[in-house]
Amino acid sequence: MSPVTYGWLVLAFPLAGTILISLLYKRLPGRSAGWIGAGAILGAFLSGLGALSQMLAVAPEQRIFEGSLFAYARTLGVDVDLGILVDPLSLLMVLIVSGVSFLIHVYSIAYLTSDAGYSRFFAYLNFFVFSMLLLVLAGNFILLIVGWAFVGAASYLLISFWYRRETATKAGIKAFVINVIGDVGLVLAAFLLFSETGALSYAEVFAAAPEVFSPNEGVIVIACLLILVGAFAKSAQVPLHTWLPDAMEGPTPVSALIHAATMVTAGVYLIARTHPLFEIATDAAAVAAIIGTATLFIAATIALVMTDLKRAIAYSTMSQIGYMVLGVSAFAYGAGMFHLMTHAFFKALLFMSAGSIISAMGGEQSLDRMGGLRKAMPFTFVVFTIGALALAGFPLTSGFFSKDAIIDFTLYRGGLYTVLAIFAYAAALMTAIYSFRLVFRVFFGKKCPEAEELEAGHLHHADPVNPATGEPEGTDVGFPGEEHHIAERDWPMKIGMAPLALLALVAGALQIPGVTEAVTHFLEPTFAGSEYLEAHPTVAEEWRGLAIGGTIAVIGIGIAFFLYIRRPQITPALQARFGALHSFLAHKWYFDELIDACVVRPTAAFGRFGRNVVESQLVQGVLVGGATSVVRVGTSTVRTLQSGYLRAYAALLLIGMCGLALYFLTVSS
Repeated sequence: MSPVTYGWLVLAFPLAGTILISLLYKRLPGRSAGWIGAGAILGAFLSGLGALSQMLAVAPEQRIFEGSLFAYARTLGVDVDLGILVDPLSLLMVLIVSGVSFLIHVYSIAYLTSDAGYSRFFAYLNFFVFSMLLLVLAGNFILLIVGWAFVGAASYLLISFWYRRETATKAGIKAFVINVIGDVGLVLAAFLLFSETGALSYAEVFAAAPEVFSPNEGVIVIACLLILVGAFAKSAQVPLHTWLPDAMEGPTPVSALIHAATMVTAGVYLIARTHPLFEIATDAAAVAAIIGTATLFIAATIALVMTDLKRAIAYSTMSQIGYMVLGVSAFAYGAGMFHLMTHAFFKALLFMSAGSIISAMGGEQSLDRMGGLRKAMPFTFVVFTIGALALAGFPLTSGFFSKDAIIDFTLYRGGLYTVLAIFAYAAALMTAIYSFRLVFRVFFGKKCPEAEELEAGHLHHADPVNPATGEPEGTDVGFPGEEHHIAERDWPMKIGMAPLALLALVAGALQIPGVTEAVTHFLEPTFAGSEYLEAHPTVAEEWRGLAIGGTIAVIGIGIAFFLYIRRPQITPALQARFGALHSFLAHKWYFDELIDACVVRPTAAFGRFGRNVVESQLVQGVLVGGATSVVRVGTSTVRTLQSGYLRAYAALLLIGMCGLALYFLTVSS
């Protein structure tokens, strides 16, 4: 089969899984829905491997394949096919998305066993993966927008999965609204590009762009900035990032799926996919690089003080996506996509480990309640530490090679990018500190009661409450299940986590300076026309950058060890001394409050004005009410005159005749 045929199978498997589970959910016994969902995603992954084998069998310059099922639209000069593009970039994304998603599905089979919405969860999960795969395989902007919108809808369903939690439904709505803002930006960008190039397929738009646009021309810069609106909303970049930590209201596998391999990487993929446009509009690319750097720095500072385990990992996701945006915006495509891949491994691993920890704590997510879980949860401790090492960029882990490759290329660009690289190094130090802040606070120190209970052979169970508000909850549909499952006791969870731990350790071998550049070489056909493809630091400069990055990681881990193991009394003293700064960071730089004051409240006030003044008083009171009043008075008058007395009618006739006579006398005079 051709790569295109395999591409259609990649989409068919998760779509079939969604439909099958949705139709049979009442009849599926036990964990059947979970295994069907996992099998569907495994089918997509194997189809991706089939496409890879066929692609590698041809010369690199021939590794771009397009296919169409039928003409989606043929009208008024708009020619859009239901077509997909299978090239190295889309295939890399397919393998990452389907591979990591399969492991998350397997993990979820055990993790959500007792949940009353078990089948519904896997239907949503399959739909989410289908939407993301449609997004990355789309061969034109129309199908891209369809996949983009589907991902937003699926994220709403998953984030608000426990819909009886008010915090979950609000988080789902927040994510949906912010993503719709991104959708609007992407749609406007597509319209603008179509109006200038007359095309909507990637190949035609990218071929026409150099002929239609001059470097940094206003129209192409605006189009690229609108693309960035879509990318930043999906990938949670400042200021469209506030939905990301709130998305932790969904089940932990959802956090792993959204934050590791799928939704938040869509914006990075979009920038890489539209790279021919950004290489014309270099000003827009510089804006993206600046915002990516601001995001990676701001998120790292917040993660330093966050006490909710899942939200701390969420802010690390936001920071790492900032590195990826910086990479692809600086035109380091290989490095940016390589970090996207390695991040999918260690971040999914961290979230899945966090789910195991939270279950052991009976649903508690606060770091202040945790401690001493190392001996009680040895497997979770090992894999979480591996994920933290890779996140920190510890030497020879996957994150060490991928993150520092981005910073090396940024330094190589010079000028503005040198300043951005300095901020990236500062954030790398904070990343190492907060990564092992989590390790030391969760697994070391004084044992919490839950750790002691688990060591005694009993898994802690507590009355279900909302971890964000402390409100009591039930365990029926719309609430988390009553059981808790940890990796130490449920083998599907171990199966889902172990391969990710291995990949987090060894995947860096794909990109060792001077030894191998497997990812970069594989992606070359996609970026063949880029003038930056051959521009890169020397091997000596790359190793120097790795040495700097590795040193920073070791120093950061050492600082965390000193603060949380050797001298734990220092952190409360620092918090008291720098209370204003701690409050500023704990309130997440007040972005939520700022957006509430500048956007939410004015919009709500405008809506109330429209409802109370325009609708109630003007429309209903004056326009509708005024017209009805005139009719009501007229009908009342006529009804009064219709008395039924002959003398009254004769009087009216006489008055009418006198009026006519007076009129004609007046006119004739």
